[in-house]
Amino acid sequence: MNFGEAIAAMKAGKKLARRGWNGKGMFIVYQKGYPQGIPANKNTAEAWGIKEGELFVCEPYLQMKNVHGHAVMWTATNSDILAEDWEIVGG
Repeated sequence: MNFGEAIAAMKAGKKLARRGWNGKGMFIVYQKGYPQGIPANKNTAEAWGIKEGELFVCEPYLQMKNVHGHAVMWTATNSDILAEDWEIVGG
C-alpha cells in the first residue's frame, strides 16, 4: 500500500510497517494526541517550562515502536512517503 493508504489505515487504528525495514517488531501508529489537554508530568513540565500538572495540549502525531521496543515520535522520510511497500502488522 502507499503512504496515503497507510495513513488512513493508521487513523483507523491499524499498526503499519514497511516491508523493507530491517528492525524486527518495528511499527508506526497514529497517536490522536490530547486535544482537550492532559496534566503535564514532571518531564513534560520541565521540558516545556510549565508547572507540573498544568494542562498540556498535544496535536495528533505519528509514533514508532523502534527496534529496542521503545516509543518515539516519528517523521516520514521522502523514501517512506513515496514507498509502496506499507503493510498492516500485528505488532
